[in-house]
Amino acid sequence: MQQTLVLLKPDCVERRLIGEITARFEAKGLQIVAMKMLRVTPELSRQHYAEHVEKPFYPGLEAFITSAPIVAMVLEGLEAISVVREMLGATNGLKAAPGTIRGDFSSSRQMNLVHASDGPEAAERERQLYFRDSEICSSSPLLTPVMRASDE
Repeated sequence: MQQTLVLLKPDCVERRLIGEITARFEAKGLQIVAMKMLRVTPELSRQHYAEHVEKPFYPGLEAFITSAPIVAMVLEGLEAISVVREMLGATNGLKAAPGTIRGDFSSSRQMNLVHASDGPEAAERERQLYFRDSEICSSSPLLTPVMRASDE
């Protein structure tokens, strides 16, 4: 099983799309093993987006991500990182394919609703920014045998 961090950004929360988007992840067979609502502080933003802090667009990014609450989640499943990223679609909502989360709900590059880790190292680093190990609630749902083969 693989875990990935997902953030439902301020535009997602403000537009009341939390349930719609989490339902898509659950319908796909991903398990939510941690979830909480919080406000991203400027310090947390700088840690999360460390590679962008010196770039000219960073002040706008920080202003956006700290503007309203977010919902942070850890999703678990087979190939969770690539599955979630495919479900999100292109970063720019204007270029995201219909049927993807961004393709269906976003028409902006920055207001693109959801952040998801882009690889295993990023997933672990980002998860540690938002969740303590004790907050992860992994389990084996009763539906697992009808969601995937036992050897997957």
